[in-house]
Amino acid sequence: MRITDLVVHSIAIADPPLRSSYGRHQPYALRTIIELKSDAGLTGIAETHGGDAIAQGFHSLRSQLIGADPYRLAGNFLPMIEADAQSTGFDRSQTYFVPGENPLDAAARLYSALEIAALDLIGKVAGKPVCDLLGGRARDEVPFSAYAFYKHAGGGGEGADAREDCYGEALTPEAIVRQVRQMIAKYGYKEVKLKAGVLEPDVEIETIKQLHAALGHNVPLRLDPNCAWSVETSVRIGKALAKELSHRGYLEDPTVNIEGMGQVRRKLLDDGVETPLASNVAVTSFADIPECVKNDAVQIILCDPHYWGGVQQVQHLGKICRTFGLGLSMHSNSHLGVSLMAMAHAAAATPHLTYACDTHYPWQSEEDEIVAGGRVPIVNGCVKIPAKPGLGVELDFDKLARGRERYANCKFRKRDDEAEMRKYVDPNWRRALPRW
Repeated sequence: MRITDLVVHSIAIADPPLRSSYGRHQPYALRTIIELKSDAGLTGIAETHGGDAIAQGFHSLRSQLIGADPYRLAGNFLPMIEADAQSTGFDRSQTYFVPGENPLDAAARLYSALEIAALDLIGKVAGKPVCDLLGGRARDEVPFSAYAFYKHAGGGGEGADAREDCYGEALTPEAIVRQVRQMIAKYGYKEVKLKAGVLEPDVEIETIKQLHAALGHNVPLRLDPNCAWSVETSVRIGKALAKELSHRGYLEDPTVNIEGMGQVRRKLLDDGVETPLASNVAVTSFADIPECVKNDAVQIILCDPHYWGGVQQVQHLGKICRTFGLGLSMHSNSHLGVSLMAMAHAAAATPHLTYACDTHYPWQSEEDEIVAGGRVPIVNGCVKIPAKPGLGVELDFDKLARGRERYANCKFRKRDDEAEMRKYVDPNWRRALPRW
């Protein structure tokens, strides 16, 4: 079997005005769908970050892909990410880049999509789900966490293409509690993560306290301010929320870099607070792990097959985390069903991934989904691995065409949350670390 064609689809999907320390989401999130066509008459698919730059990256690889053996594709292209996997420090860190816009993880994002599409194709040929190609699944259902955001009014999209605002404005603790209750009622989530670093720290402390009071101690809570706090503020908040985050919860990337995280960890332990620290910002490559372990800076790593170089790299990370006694969860960006299934297969094939995964999926609408048959079900907080080969989903080409048309008509070609803040909230706003 050989690859006969690579087809690249740049699409846009409506995205609500969610807030983080990076700023405010644009009305459209950009995604890329690729198809690897084969002479066997089957096609492998993948989804990744969007915009013109990554699409050009795929086109630059087209000549190397045509005629390639999909069974050897991952190995042949692995050198793309070997140098990236050994890089560390400021440039590699996601601290100062919005997700999907760091040029030094561009190769990993290209490679991961190619690997996932190749695995989807091979699974279809073999008649096996992707997770069963990689040593067999550790679980049939993959748990995900509710992902709560402070947000402005609006459901995403613009003008005649605007979406219904299903969750409403949420800029107070009470509104976040309503938002989370709504998500739990619809999707059955058993764990909750709050994106913080948006409002004054005392308001965010109160939000977690109200969530804890409303949901009970057996619902794990996570708090992620994306490095918005100083070491001192991080310690203050960690102490204030010691009880609320104590049941399988964690504090994620409260401050910048591994050194800062290590300081927060030591100061919290000195005060008797054992809340683990998690990261998808300070630890983004295998080269970060030795310093992370040496400084006891991060106790839970959030992987992501899109950033770490695919499903097999996530499996490898899982083994390393188990060796060093680190927990493993999974990061998310705004995405559709193809990415959700890739994430689910990665989690199913990684036994040590024992924390519920993040997902933005509830924030995207049925109208934008490009998976045939509609949105992937999340039931009791879980995505079930379907009894279908490959990723278990196919493309709806009518919906895909509408996504391409939306991309052509919208003005966005890269993510810029700062610009949205200056446009709608504060004309002088700039991301500042730490802000508090």
